[in-house]
Amino acid sequence: MGDFYQHGAITTLHNLSRRPTRELEAQLRQWCEQRPIAVVIPALAGELDGAALPAIVDALVSVSYVGEVVIGLDRADPAHFERARALLDALPMASSVVWNDGPRLQALQVELSAQAGVPAERGKGHNVWWSLGYLLGARRTDVVAIHDADVLTYSPDLLARLVYPVVHPGFGYGFSKGYYFRSDGRRLNGRVARLLVSPLLRALRDTLGPSDYLDFIESFRYPLAGECAMEIGVARSLRLPYDWGLEIGMLSELYHRDIEQRVCQVEISGAYDHKHQPMSLDDPGSGLHRMAIDIAKAFFRKLTVTESDLSPSILGALDAGFVRHAGDLARQYGHDAEMNGYDVDAEGDAALIELFRIAIAEGADQHLGDPGSDSLMPSWSKIAAAVPDALDRLVAAVGADNDRS
Repeated sequence: MGDFYQHGAITTLHNLSRRPTRELEAQLRQWCEQRPIAVVIPALAGELDGAALPAIVDALVSVSYVGEVVIGLDRADPAHFERARALLDALPMASSVVWNDGPRLQALQVELSAQAGVPAERGKGHNVWWSLGYLLGARRTDVVAIHDADVLTYSPDLLARLVYPVVHPGFGYGFSKGYYFRSDGRRLNGRVARLLVSPLLRALRDTLGPSDYLDFIESFRYPLAGECAMEIGVARSLRLPYDWGLEIGMLSELYHRDIEQRVCQVEISGAYDHKHQPMSLDDPGSGLHRMAIDIAKAFFRKLTVTESDLSPSILGALDAGFVRHAGDLARQYGHDAEMNGYDVDAEGDAALIELFRIAIAEGADQHLGDPGSDSLMPSWSKIAAAVPDALDRLVAAVGADNDRS
């Protein structure tokens, strides 16, 4: 039996019948005439050398309902930019590379930092923020899909299912979040979602008591999924974290906007795999270590605003609860994996739980050390109010970078 249950605060759209992708695409081709669709792919320059990004672009060649594709490119020199631009030249639809390291965007960054307080710190959220700003300024898009550049199991049905709920003229959703189960064929993946986010949410509820915000986040089956789609108007008012807290921060912004009835999650893939981050036990500035710190801080920042002050005693009580829930979940997922023929690494899970416990404490220390700080980019609506021509200048800069004449 397929899983058809609805739970939590948001609607879940399952893949119950394995409806052919061509049927979804046929409807999307009709609707996109009134609701143009764009795709944003945040990427690092190094991903130009990987197997995933070229395969993703190759798959998009046949997706006729998409009107525009944007690659947000980070850590890229001019040669990287030209390679990314050449990669997109194969596409039949409009395409652009938002070159975040290019001199034009760097100059605009300096001005917006001075005039509107735009953080200079870089990260995935910073990349997505610039790409969304470009689409807002270009005024050609009604719905934008975002997905990672390192998806090894990418296929057109992933994109079709992701955008369908938002583009559908009768559903009324303004935001859809993709979900799936992570596997490389040998084991269950999704370590950060399974062994950090889920037990941390449960421990926070134990410590703080009932919370509508925690209920909202826990309604998402894969809150760390990098795949989402939204109406362009939703993008205008979101404040996005520039760091690894992007996905949790984005969901927190949706909660802040109080639009639960317009948010859904959709099953977009039977089995999903992408690049895996190293643990980086001794380096809090990289890998899963940094990711866990940023995610914990994203929760702490939001809870400080919406729930209560997070005192040292409260954060201290969190530790025991996290370890208990993480251990329980590791056991449950281990049984699930073994019954389905996947490898189980109990020692590796235990080491990862310890890393996450340390990272939560580090994130708590950083939060308590400066509770008023955040890693949020200003919304584009705020930027437009402070610098009225910012979006037009962003579009002009990206256009000049991509001019092939």
